[in-house]
Amino acid sequence: MSHFEYRKGIWHCEDVAMPSIAAQVGTPFYVYSQAALLERFQAFDEAFGEIPHVICYALKANSNLSLNRVLAQAGCGAEVVSGGELYRAQMAGYPADHTVFDGNGKTRQELRDAVASRILAINVDSESELRALEQVAMEVGGCPNIGLRVNPDVNPQTHPKIATGLKKSKFGVDLEQALACFEYAHKSKYLNPIGIHTHIGSQILEVGPFAEAMGKIVDLACELRNRGIELQFIDIGGGIGIKYNGEEVFTFKDYVDALKPHWDRCPLTILVEPGRSLV
Repeated sequence: MSHFEYRKGIWHCEDVAMPSIAAQVGTPFYVYSQAALLERFQAFDEAFGEIPHVICYALKANSNLSLNRVLAQAGCGAEVVSGGELYRAQMAGYPADHTVFDGNGKTRQELRDAVASRILAINVDSESELRALEQVAMEVGGCPNIGLRVNPDVNPQTHPKIATGLKKSKFGVDLEQALACFEYAHKSKYLNPIGIHTHIGSQILEVGPFAEAMGKIVDLACELRNRGIELQFIDIGGGIGIKYNGEEVFTFKDYVDALKPHWDRCPLTILVEPGRSLV
């Protein structure tokens, strides 16, 4: 349902009349509906049913601390891509064991901060970052949980500038290279590989690409299991589209239903990183 409506010609958010806010703070201003935010989060959470999962909200979509505190208190996790976002996630109250650090431009200091924070996982984006993180962990005396971002070469059927899972994209390692990276991390005393991460793009309006990507990374997880490398999670990333101009948008249940047949083959915890689809 919508929590924004006219009542006797006056625009309301939930039970608050917008002119009353304008009188207090002036214009322009942004208004967020807490009820709408919680409905979206709870609908996504419930769509997973009995499947073990962690919803990690992508702070890049809206890093407002008050909004993030609402999600954190509701049991949501966080996905961050910088030291600043990691700090904001901590300030908002997201638990460390529900926080993942993504991105292909992490600095050494950001890696140190992530290791020190003992977050759920640092999702490594390349072989060079894998080795850099290992060096940082050696220096600070840690053994961080890591995921490896894999590029599954899937066309997300979205705008080319926000398609990040194609082979030509600059993000992640290809499936063949991933095996070598996992074996390297598995043998390291300073790295603890526990998951596979992928993110194929943004504003995706069909579930097919998500299912295709899930199938490929589940295949990889099964191969790793055969090699004695047991993982804990599969992180399918974000990218669920929203309605801007009357687009047909699938439901959260449609999304989970598309992933489940692949999950059944390798029932690890699923991580998802929604952004705009929540806010």
